Amino acid sequence: MQDESSESNSYGIAAGELRQFIERFERLEEEKKEVAEQQKEVMAEAKARGYDTKVMRKVIALRKRTADDIAEEEAVLDMYKAALGMS
Repeated sequence: MQDESSESNSYGIAAGELRQFIERFERLEEEKKEVAEQQKEVMAEAKARGYDTKVMRKVIALRKRTADDIAEEEAVLDMYKAALGMS
């Protein structure tokens, strides 16, 4: 039986480095879960205070976009609504 270092060398892989990448990724996954839980808590608090969390999520999404992108989407939406007699 070969030891870990000679086995990893036969495949051209540094086992220690690979393990570090995997462990870093796993830690980030755990942090992502923690952040998602905190976001849920924020929305629950906002909802408890009477805010519409569905609208808040839309505002958050809009804040990530450029004004030109939003304007273009709104223009297309208006055009589609007009074509369907919804305006």
